[in-house]
Amino acid sequence: MALLADLPLETLSESDPALERDPGPPQPHLFRIFECNHPLVPTTRHCLGGLDSVVIGRGERRCDRNQQIGHQLRLSIPDPWMSSTHARLFRRDGAWFIEDAGSRNGTLVNEIPADRVALTDGDILECGRTFFLFRLETASSRSDPPDLEASLLAPEVVELASLSPPLAQQLRRLIEVADSSVSIVLQGETGTGKERIARAIHVLSRCPGELVAVDCSELPEAQVEAELFGCKRGAFTGAQDRPGLVRTAEHGTLFLDEVGHLPLPAQAALLRTLQERHVHPVGATHPIPVDFRLITANQQPLEELVEAGRFRADLLARLAGVTVQLPPLRERREDFGIITANLLRRLVPDLADSVAFDKEATRALLRHPFPLNIRELEKGIEKAVILASGGPIRLQHLTLDMLPSTPVLRTLGSDRDESLTPEDVALRSQLIALLDEHGGNLSAAARVMGKQRVQIRRWLRRYRIDPSQFRR
Repeated sequence: MALLADLPLETLSESDPALERDPGPPQPHLFRIFECNHPLVPTTRHCLGGLDSVVIGRGERRCDRNQQIGHQLRLSIPDPWMSSTHARLFRRDGAWFIEDAGSRNGTLVNEIPADRVALTDGDILECGRTFFLFRLETASSRSDPPDLEASLLAPEVVELASLSPPLAQQLRRLIEVADSSVSIVLQGETGTGKERIARAIHVLSRCPGELVAVDCSELPEAQVEAELFGCKRGAFTGAQDRPGLVRTAEHGTLFLDEVGHLPLPAQAALLRTLQERHVHPVGATHPIPVDFRLITANQQPLEELVEAGRFRADLLARLAGVTVQLPPLRERREDFGIITANLLRRLVPDLADSVAFDKEATRALLRHPFPLNIRELEKGIEKAVILASGGPIRLQHLTLDMLPSTPVLRTLGSDRDESLTPEDVALRSQLIALLDEHGGNLSAAARVMGKQRVQIRRWLRRYRIDPSQFRR
């Protein structure tokens, strides 16, 4: 029988979901989060507990644990910019270090070349054109294998897949209750994917009806109850017979986003509907039975709204069968590769396999705080793919707010690195903004900057900006 450590990475999978999933003791973890030339390749998580060293190098994609040679993990990645033995992580005096193994292109930690450096929680490691994330004291489930590939987390619905152990534990709960009638509350910042997760739960529920998504913050306050529960003709001025959004979700899922915006009377009506399983349309004399699954979401924790007197405590008790707090994108870089691959498959399904990123663009994306979260990443990638026109996504293809505001390393054709000064970065950002605004028109950019076209062309060559990518 083959040992788990001897198997190719593709064969590794989670343990039986019925097994105990209590978190184990905190352990350091290494995540392979992104390969620039192959963004669709599933990312991986590797527990470093019990290991003495990790060797990273170029080769056929494998993950090998060798307990006989110093409790060593070897990660092989088919990255042509990586040396056969590129870098080594090792444990010493309770801390983890990384050292370059004499590689051709060097090893970077947080964009800084490093010969040997102690690692801290959240460090981004760069070997060739492959990016890793080091996490210190992460508690994964006791039943998880030490090496886990993202493709084996939730194959039906990628929105419910995460390599971050705390988030993965919450998402497992959603998968376990997906085909039940348990109500669910999703909380998190705008753009964290609450509606996408609601749709994923609906898919797993196998409900024959539709998912009806409602943004409660956009419902007209004077007609909230009519919109939700329906109304009879003549119930108020201009009223026509309408079934309402709740009845539209019959035998399906009703997703109430920003449920905290519902007025208190509408909250009382919703509570009555949930308790009695019927709706009472405005102006109707008899209730109508309903059968639907309810998922709600809100940016602000509903408990805070209850304390402020803006949300009914009894309604919250009815809603919160399972509550999940979705972290912002800046706090789940472990899943950057999962999310990016999912967006590419959804946005450009016919081109996703050919999309590639250069190192600078990847660095900028991993550094960007994403105040609008996954929604912002989606818009940025969609625009970048168009501007790249089939070539690698480069720094100039990203939206302006994703561009670095501090000196960054610029990769030249010879793979030699040069530092850009803050003035260079500002000038490049200005050029990109003007080209984007004027559709790649060099004359227009020159007029705005008060320069000759020949100077604009010199700058474009210097910063490797292709104006044709901005033409519309």
